Amino acid sequence: MNPLIIRADANTQMGTGHVMRCIALAQAWQDKGGEVCFVSAFELPAIETRLINEGFNIIFLNVEPGSRSDAEQTAHHSHKLNGEWVVVDGYHFDGDYQKAIKDAGLKLLSIDDYGHASHYHANIVLNQNIYATEALYTNRESDTRLLLGSEYVLLRREFWRWRGWQREIPDVASKILVTLGGSDPNNVTLKIIQALNYISTITLDIVVVVGGSNPHQASLQNTANKSRHKIRLVHNVTNMPELMAWADIAISAGGSTCWELAFMGLPNLIVILADNQRFIAEKLSQMGIAVNLGWHTNLSIKEINRTLEAFVNQVGKRCCL
Repeated sequence: MNPLIIRADANTQMGTGHVMRCIALAQAWQDKGGEVCFVSAFELPAIETRLINEGFNIIFLNVEPGSRSDAEQTAHHSHKLNGEWVVVDGYHFDGDYQKAIKDAGLKLLSIDDYGHASHYHANIVLNQNIYATEALYTNRESDTRLLLGSEYVLLRREFWRWRGWQREIPDVASKILVTLGGSDPNNVTLKIIQALNYISTITLDIVVVVGGSNPHQASLQNTANKSRHKIRLVHNVTNMPELMAWADIAISAGGSTCWELAFMGLPNLIVILADNQRFIAEKLSQMGIAVNLGWHTNLSIKEINRTLEAFVNQVGKRCCL
C-alpha cells in the first residue's frame, strides 16, 4: 500500500483546522495498513507533536505556500516516498498548484470548502459541508469526482466510539465548553469569557480549549483566575469527544468543529471568525442545528451575554436544536 502524502498547513493566522481534519483521513489510511506523511510549510510544535504521536511522518518545506516551488517540492517528496496520492487542504492550493501535482504523475484529492480555485484538476474534490453543491465546481476536469455533503464529514478516530451515544438535556446548563480554534488571533475567546462572567444566577463550570498556536494564553489565564465561575484552560486537547459529552453547551467558531459538535449532539452557539465560516454558521442556524451569533467584530460582550443567559436558563432553547 503506497504512502499517503498530505499537504496542509497550520499557523497562528490560519489556525489548525486544515491539519486537524486531515488527521481523520490519515487515521483511516493508517487503519488500512498504509503509512502517512504530512508535508507542511510551517513548523508548529503542538501540531508536530500531535502528528508524531499519531504515528505520522512530517516533512517541512522552505517555500511560499501554494507556489510553483511548493508544488514541485511536494511532488518530489511524494515520488521519493513512492506515494501515489497527494491530499491538499488549504485555500492557497489553486488550479495551477493542482495542475502541477497532476502533471507530475500523481493522483490528487483536494479538500475544499467553497470552490476557491479557478479550476479543479484534482481527481477527487471533497467538500464535507452541508451547503456543498456541484455548482461550486463547474470549472473542473471531466473526470473529477465530487464528494459533497455531510456524509463525507472527516471525524477523527476518537469520535468513532461515541456512535449511538445519547445526550441528556438538563434544565439548567451549568457546564460550558468554549472552543474557538487552534489560534484565535483576535482573542475572541477572551470576549466569550467576559460575557460568561456577567452570568450571576448560577456558578458555571467552564472549560476553555486553548489551541497550541494561541498567542493569548497569559491574558486568558489571568481573566480565568479572576472569574466568579470555575474556569479551566486546557491545552493541546486529544480528548475532545469526552469534553463535548461532559458539556451542556458549546461556544465554537464556525469551522470543522461544528460537525464534531453536531455528531455529539451538543447545543452550540457559533461565532464567525473568518469569511469561510459564514456559510456553515448560516446554514446550521437555518436548519435549527445551532445558533449563529454572527461576526465576532459585530458582537458586544453584552449581546453575547444575553444569548448565553437564555441558553443557560431556558431548556427549551436547547431542546429545539
